[in-house]
Amino acid sequence: MADREYDLVVIGSGPGGYVAAIRGAQLGLSTAVVEFDDRLGGTCLLRGCIPTKVMLHAADLLTQIRDAGRCGVRVGDATIDFPAVMRSKDDAVSKNAKGVEFLFKKHKISVERGRGRLTGPSTVEVTESGKARSLRSRKGIILAMGSRPREMRAFPTDGRRILSSDHILQIQDVPRRLAVLGAGAVGTEFASIFARFGSKTTLIEMLPRVLPIEDEDVSAELARAFKKQGIEVRTNATLKSATVEGNAVQLLLEQGKQEQALAVDVLLVAVGRAPNSENCGLEETGVALEKGYVMVDGNMRASLPGVYAIGDLVNTPWLAHVASAEGIVAAETIAGVPTRPLDYDKIPGCTYCHPEVASIGLTEAAAKARGYDVVAASFPWAASGKARILGEAGGFIKLVRECRYDELLGVHIIGPHATDLIGEACALLGLEATNEELSRIVHPHPTLAEGMAEASHAAAGHPLAF
Repeated sequence: MADREYDLVVIGSGPGGYVAAIRGAQLGLSTAVVEFDDRLGGTCLLRGCIPTKVMLHAADLLTQIRDAGRCGVRVGDATIDFPAVMRSKDDAVSKNAKGVEFLFKKHKISVERGRGRLTGPSTVEVTESGKARSLRSRKGIILAMGSRPREMRAFPTDGRRILSSDHILQIQDVPRRLAVLGAGAVGTEFASIFARFGSKTTLIEMLPRVLPIEDEDVSAELARAFKKQGIEVRTNATLKSATVEGNAVQLLLEQGKQEQALAVDVLLVAVGRAPNSENCGLEETGVALEKGYVMVDGNMRASLPGVYAIGDLVNTPWLAHVASAEGIVAAETIAGVPTRPLDYDKIPGCTYCHPEVASIGLTEAAAKARGYDVVAASFPWAASGKARILGEAGGFIKLVRECRYDELLGVHIIGPHATDLIGEACALLGLEATNEELSRIVHPHPTLAEGMAEASHAAAGHPLAF
């Protein structure tokens, strides 16, 4: 006999779990969320998206102030007060976590404190302070335990000199010399933050380019921009060893056939994330896993009837908005209302480094690999009046369209406010718009948004602004 019963039990309160719980409650399901952390919000809110964006905003402000003289605005020497930045980060996290608490109260969602463990298709064991209790779900269980920074066996993190993305959010001082292992979204963002804060920064990537999942032209442009900013970019580089000696980390890199030594104060390991699928009853209850990820269908159903999995537990993009969208699909499926599986070809990705990078859809190379006859064209920000006003004329908008139906297959942006501009592209690809339709949409001038229309004219073969 379970201690408590609910229609829906969600394990995890991150952007997947809390959105799933809210949607379930909106649909009339009595809902509980199991969470062992003392605050709600999961990795995104507590140790990911929100705190890092506070730090990036501080870096952006510092860059703008230092550039203000170009526009005739005279200010004193701008410096970074790092403890104040970290206090601002903590304040933003606290306020957002309280926001999730408010939403739970508003929707009458119960919070079951403790560590959740699946014990059957409709039961969850919750352990708190050594005491266990049982919850029963009448309609469904959603697994939303998220992920953690992936460790490297050769050089495990110690929280002092070799750090994970969790650790670096708690450091007290800006390191004089920083090496970042991994040039994906997490690595490039932290490199962009600390280089502008004053760290001599080296970005290390074993693959041939930074942001390897982005369009090749975007990766090349970001590497050029980083080098101009003084960030040393080392691609095709393997970290052979990392040894802590006193107050330094001695690195041995292999690039090509040459080995190089590098001494830094801090090494940030940013090589991806691992799903939190261990020690939570999945294998014992027969939930099918593949390389640690829960296997699901389009409605997020796991192999065990009545059990669903979302977010970083499944092998889909490690993005908060993906987890939230999957949570909605799972909750709606459990409630028995019409829903629609996600189209993972049309998921936006954003990297908040400087310059910003955002994209949705297929890259030029991916579209060709699928057999499309494609046209790709770019609009350079150097041809944008607004971008020149902002002093951010580097980068471009690149469109990928197929020739048979003129459908837009991908939009790739590097430059000012890319992460906001990608919203229009999300709507266009979601509605299966053609390049012709985009070119006929009148955009306001002078704005960055009109770059979308200009890129469309270029993709049609008749660029107007360059």
